[in-house]
Amino acid sequence: MSSNSMWNWLGLSERGSALVLVLMLALLCTGLGVVKTTHENRYEFNRLQELKSEANAYGVEWGQLLIEQSTFGVEGRIEQKAVEQLAMRLPSFDQIVMVAQ
Repeated sequence: MSSNSMWNWLGLSERGSALVLVLMLALLCTGLGVVKTTHENRYEFNRLQELKSEANAYGVEWGQLLIEQSTFGVEGRIEQKAVEQLAMRLPSFDQIVMVAQ
């Protein structure tokens, strides 16, 4: 089969037909690119939503830890004020008296 008859068989014997084929291939490639980009955008958007949810969970945990820290800090502060302002101290072992009921 000669190359000229092959072009005729493909319908590309005229210059306009080849141009249409090239444009159709370009259109196909562009369409596939749009599909790929849309898929990637949806994937990244879902990942962003997951990360935002994770960040919110970390924010809640951080708040709970701050509350816990302030709670533990109150005990030390009370002890510090008792020692400094009231001159309180822990009694020695021989000063502790056990009272029976």
